[in-house]
Amino acid sequence: MKKRTYEASYAAKRDICDALKGLMAQKPLGKISVAEVMRVCGMARQHFYYHFEDIYDAMRWLFEEEAVALLREHDGVMLWQDGLLQLFQYLQENRAVCLCALNSLGRDHLRRFFQADVHTIIEGAIRAIAAELHDQPDDREISLLTKFCVGALATLAEEWLRGEIPESPEDLIRFVDLILRDLVRGAELRLSAAAFQSGSQDRERP
Repeated sequence: MKKRTYEASYAAKRDICDALKGLMAQKPLGKISVAEVMRVCGMARQHFYYHFEDIYDAMRWLFEEEAVALLREHDGVMLWQDGLLQLFQYLQENRAVCLCALNSLGRDHLRRFFQADVHTIIEGAIRAIAAELHDQPDDREISLLTKFCVGALATLAEEWLRGEIPESPEDLIRFVDLILRDLVRGAELRLSAAAFQSGSQDRERP
């Protein structure tokens, strides 16, 4: 019985958000009313509030269900490129909807949907690349490098979503992979040089 209730609730949420998604491709979020959403999906207006607090709550559920879920399916070390690729493909396929959310909420609010999961994926990628290079940067170094890369990736995604960057999702992920490897190699060279200099100074001391 509980399973059927859950499935019915999920199906209703899905129908409501599909209707919302269609409307977001046509107009700003602030001009979409609960009554309009429910009219499109063929449900009574009061049913909306059984599942969501407001339009913004429904939109959050929509992105959690569709976009963020793509990242969480690929949080393994060896699959990080696939997760980001699928995210960019989702943004491409739902460009009008994502632009509606971006323009309605602003970049900082929308970024919060993805930041924690993107952070996890990028940190795993940095650790994996460091391991391939037989490098062992400390946790603070990895944390700072991860935050830097996540911020850069968020800006890249926004500009690409707005059509300011013409590359395909596949080209972007190859570029991100290349930049991550260059950054980790640069950190490795810096740390190696510092260790060599320290060792030289120790040998020169009487």
